[in-house]
Amino acid sequence: MGKATEEKVKIKIIETAGINCCVAACDGQKVHDKIADAFRKNRVVELSFAETNELTPAFLNSAVGQLYGTFQAEIIEKSLSFTDLDHEDEIVLKRVMERAKGYFEHAYSCRKALRDVIGGEDA
Repeated sequence: MGKATEEKVKIKIIETAGINCCVAACDGQKVHDKIADAFRKNRVVELSFAETNELTPAFLNSAVGQLYGTFQAEIIEKSLSFTDLDHEDEIVLKRVMERAKGYFEHAYSCRKALRDVIGGEDA
């Protein structure tokens, strides 16, 4: 993926997920797919939590956390911003992102080490 352009895409969770209670991973997946598509087009994303009233780690892991499995952390942190998020939900989101970043960094290192030992493209 190249460098993000200045073109910003605003993604409203309530429109993308189709619900204001953001609890299910399947709804988070819809948001993830839209963010990932924008990133692949080298766009900057503003994710709006306007009009949402419940937010769970399951939803956030699906919507945001799994991005770290596809995109470099630097790209995510430069190209993704959040609006209309209350302080408590912001804390949960930061925790989800930190854990996902650590998980995917560790998972990549483990897969690479295994490939180095047994050979091949993917373990």
